[in-house]
Amino acid sequence: MAHRKTRASGDRWIVFILGIYWILLLKCGCFASWMYLGVASLAGSLHDSSCNEVPGLVHQQLQVCKDNPQSLMCISEGAKRGILECQSQFRFERWNCTTQKNYTVFGPILRKGTRETAFVYAVLSAGVVHSVTQACSVGNLTDCSCDMSRYGEADVEGWKWGGCSDNVNYGLWFSKTFVDAPETVASQNGKNVRNLMNLHNNEVGRKVVEKLMSKKCRCHGVSGSCAVKTCWRGLPAFKDIGQSLKSFYETSVRLAGRSKQKLRRKEKSKRRVPISTEELVYLSKSPNYCKHNPTRGILGTTGRVCNRTSEGPEGCNLLCCGRGYNTQVVKHVERCHCKFHYCCYVECKSCATMVDIHTCK
Repeated sequence: MAHRKTRASGDRWIVFILGIYWILLLKCGCFASWMYLGVASLAGSLHDSSCNEVPGLVHQQLQVCKDNPQSLMCISEGAKRGILECQSQFRFERWNCTTQKNYTVFGPILRKGTRETAFVYAVLSAGVVHSVTQACSVGNLTDCSCDMSRYGEADVEGWKWGGCSDNVNYGLWFSKTFVDAPETVASQNGKNVRNLMNLHNNEVGRKVVEKLMSKKCRCHGVSGSCAVKTCWRGLPAFKDIGQSLKSFYETSVRLAGRSKQKLRRKEKSKRRVPISTEELVYLSKSPNYCKHNPTRGILGTTGRVCNRTSEGPEGCNLLCCGRGYNTQVVKHVERCHCKFHYCCYVECKSCATMVDIHTCK
């Protein structure tokens, strides 16, 4: 009896501590998210983690993780790919996809449903598809393997389906089940347009991976002839996915903010035009990313390296928001005029060049 009382008391204490933890998160405007797995992977701190140790997972996500523990590393790798690709695509923009070293990942930036938020959701959803599909093909997941559904089928052009096609259908299913879970849980308490926005952008990311799947072939025959050609479906390079999503970002659609049942365009003249899965959607205009604003998670562009001769977003005029820039002359030393001496060493000279580095004021 005493043992039961002690256990009940311990359970209440755990609930109390968790309650305080979430109150503090809400008070500071921070929300833990599965996206944190990508930050943990970048830091190399996930190898010994279990599903229960990842903050912010909803029940459905915990269940997926517990049913297939190996999937945790795939989800982490997918989130990491999404974050790194986001940083690559936005490296010249005023907001350059900076992450924070805490459970919020991107900080307060994602609180608003901006175009940048739309891209983040899409690219991380695509990252999970890409990583899980790849893991299936190499045998790192027990619940799936490569796609052999069309193995041996002949095509009218004279080639046969063979090899081991990447099982993108499993990757799509897994991403939808895991990545969409928080929005599904939130919608149980009443759908809102932000849930619909997130779900749509998640799907856009998945569809891009599916659309960019390509046919890859190998020839077989005597003396290099192509008497027999076997083909399979393969994943695209993730940078191609990122480039496609960045083009969608440039032409993203602003939503009417009151609809709770379906997505509608804010522009009244186009309200009846359906929104496709090749369009990212957003609710709010992007904030001013020029000036440092810690409350909104904005770092500003002061100190960013810019290109003085460019007219694009990386140009000093645009990136520095009209504030001007500083120029610093830096001495760059590298090995040059290398010669191989028999036997066996390489002798090089040191060449110094002066490089102008421009940074925003």
